Amino acid sequence: MKEAIHPELKEVTVRCACGNTFETMSTKEDLHVDVCSNCHPFFSGEDRFLDSEGRISKFEKKYGLTSDEDTEEEESAEESEAAEE
Repeated sequence: MKEAIHPELKEVTVRCACGNTFETMSTKEDLHVDVCSNCHPFFSGEDRFLDSEGRISKFEKKYGLTSDEDTEEEESAEESEAAEE
């Protein structure tokens, strides 16, 4: 390796938007991130899929499928009708 061409590696504190901080090694002096392993949905177990454009509903309607939520709503509606009779 050539001498004096590589950046200096330093120990830095990484700050996340959620308030979490941790130490790591980097060539930069200060690191700020939007998402860390503490608040990322995949790692935190709070994975939520938002279908803002109705693509899932459109696909299910096109192929005659029903989602788990629709099935649960239908079952609860049938149970309430049976209870009324």
